[in-house]
Amino acid sequence: MAAEERSRSLPAGWPRSSKFVLSACAATAAELVTFPLDLTKTRLQIQGEAALKQHGTAPAVPYRGMVRTAAGIVQEEGLVKLWQGATPAVYRHIVYSGVRMVAYEQIRDSKLGKGDDETFPLWKAVVAGMTAGAIGQFFASPTDLVKVQMQMEGKRRLEGKPPRVRGVYHAFMTIVSKGGVRGLWAGWLPNVQRAALVNMGDLTTYDTVKHFLLRNTNLKDSMLCHSISSIFSGLVAATLGTPADVIKTRIMNQPRDKNGRGILYKSSTDCFMQAVRGEGLMSLYKGFIPTWMRMAPWSLVFWLTYEQIRRLVGVHSF
Repeated sequence: MAAEERSRSLPAGWPRSSKFVLSACAATAAELVTFPLDLTKTRLQIQGEAALKQHGTAPAVPYRGMVRTAAGIVQEEGLVKLWQGATPAVYRHIVYSGVRMVAYEQIRDSKLGKGDDETFPLWKAVVAGMTAGAIGQFFASPTDLVKVQMQMEGKRRLEGKPPRVRGVYHAFMTIVSKGGVRGLWAGWLPNVQRAALVNMGDLTTYDTVKHFLLRNTNLKDSMLCHSISSIFSGLVAATLGTPADVIKTRIMNQPRDKNGRGILYKSSTDCFMQAVRGEGLMSLYKGFIPTWMRMAPWSLVFWLTYEQIRRLVGVHSF
């Protein structure tokens, strides 16, 4: 009741404008807690890359599972390196999560979104989730490119290769100097495709499951309801997003010529075909376990934090 009274007393524009900030804060907390799993996932997705073998540049790195990869990073590079690339990752989520959350809610709450019975049909939720994710990721793609390249720096040093970047600012400047401003959006297409699929799993699943539980069970709009919904959303998001994530990671991590064009892959389709032909269909699910193990706690931390922050500042539940 008190939260509802505060919400009604707030200026009309405050709840809408604050959603960007609130979602960015929740995403930052979730990102920092689960980032080591993201680094492990990225390293696993690069291992055994067929295109590198064809170009004769594949290092003799043994295949390692999730636990051994994470332990190897700690032993060979140091514990702190599990958070290498966390800064651009946080920058990414400030943009990505802020935009996607605001966009989805605007679509859902508009006259085009809700049906005659004031519910949000599943097909509209799917379209809204994919659209919001694609828009958010397009704007955040440069920070994702920097994050992926920074995550691979420790591995490059162990392989005796010269470092490509020395920090976030240097990474941005290096990319721009080689490929211009357009170079910041290298790999944006598979990135956007992945974000659309992930948000069909994350936003759409969370919203649909949560309101299904509220309408059809005795659960209240509480942390238990939010937790159950987030568990489902993390699993669906990981299942739908992992193949596109593998393609995105490989395209972003590939070496480039002086004009900024990729040397290993011509396009996301070319990367997909090389992976399937050279490594098999299941190569598209490399890193699925750490992806899911990251998305599950990420989704849980994000949604619980987001819902509680909204409640604290007097903005109605998502």
